[in-house]
Amino acid sequence: MIDRGEEDGRQFIVFEYVSGENLKELVDRNGALPVRRALELALQIARGLAFAHDQGLVHRDVKPQNVLLNGEGEAKVTDFGIARSLDVEQGMTQTGTVLGTSNYIAPEQASGRPVDAHTDVYSLGVVLHELLTGEVPFPGDNFVAVAMKHINEPPPDLLEKRPDVPLRVAAIVDRALQKDPADRFPSMHAFAAELDAALHELGSPDTDRTAIVPSLVMRESRSRPIRRRSRWPLVLGLLALVAAAAVVAGVLALGGSNGKKPGAAAGGPAPANIHLAAVSDFDPYGDDRTEHAADVPKATDGDRSSAWTTSSYYSGLGKPGVGIIVDAGKPVALRKVTVLTDTPGYRAQIRTTSSTTGPLGTVDSPTRTVSGTTAFPLNGATSRYYVIWITDLGGLRQAHINEVRAG
Repeated sequence: MIDRGEEDGRQFIVFEYVSGENLKELVDRNGALPVRRALELALQIARGLAFAHDQGLVHRDVKPQNVLLNGEGEAKVTDFGIARSLDVEQGMTQTGTVLGTSNYIAPEQASGRPVDAHTDVYSLGVVLHELLTGEVPFPGDNFVAVAMKHINEPPPDLLEKRPDVPLRVAAIVDRALQKDPADRFPSMHAFAAELDAALHELGSPDTDRTAIVPSLVMRESRSRPIRRRSRWPLVLGLLALVAAAAVVAGVLALGGSNGKKPGAAAGGPAPANIHLAAVSDFDPYGDDRTEHAADVPKATDGDRSSAWTTSSYYSGLGKPGVGIIVDAGKPVALRKVTVLTDTPGYRAQIRTTSSTTGPLGTVDSPTRTVSGTTAFPLNGATSRYYVIWITDLGGLRQAHINEVRAG
């Protein structure tokens, strides 16, 4: 709101005029957006929401209909009509009251539980999923049906709908859509930072249009005079680069500076022959915090006929997850983990952890439905310990992990 007042006994308020369409209209017309454009828009929305959170407000109704696009294609977050202050214990709604739009509603919001900044993180994750696929992750015929899906169903695998999406982007969406607020990004600023990093990984756009840079900055930079530079520094720099490349090639030809074949440094990319060893079960939400610990070594014993198994569950998993921890032997950035099972249909993801006892770290892969042999491409996080984290049994009573392999 820019201003408010009264004229001839009638009160008025003044808002910014945005001469464009809303984001929902754009998606309905064009379908799934290019990855770069989707990230640009999501980043703009995240920054706007982060500013609102800094002022102590949570939006609670983040959706494409509430994002306006101006004539330059920049996103404007609108309609804070049901926003709530983060600073008051008794706000506009009490626990048990549900507000928001069901297609984008967070599980805690649909359950009538208290909301905070994590609620907007989830809703923006839904919006980003829609921008990348052209459809919401949990469609349904009515408010209740959709809300129950947000509460109970795991998020769909983005890569199954849009295989060209970079793994890092899929992992971002997957993390934002976690059921437990504690498993999402810790703040909207953290969400925005990850979106920004993923956007920069895409490389430079083909045109000089950069939607994420405010137009004022663009105009300011373009108004500066262009200075011609001498070509000699460039030529000398190229000669130096060629010389350096020759030296590196010579060192590699000799097998490294110490005469030995170079290997992956600690914390670097994993060598092709890395072997994972299953070291412990991981059941932080269980009653006794253990899940068939004696069978854990079977998951990496090379025998596909043996397996680590979960306990038997007769009405779903009933907790955020359960799994096993595998040890890479040293900190490495695995590119892929493959899981073999004789009980296909359950859903899992790969997460990092700092020790053989936890806690859960970052989500390093999209959540996938495990078939007979399922490869989980990883996001490149460096860790020694990785968790095969089962999030949903998919109707099964028990899930088996027969083998876990790197690659």
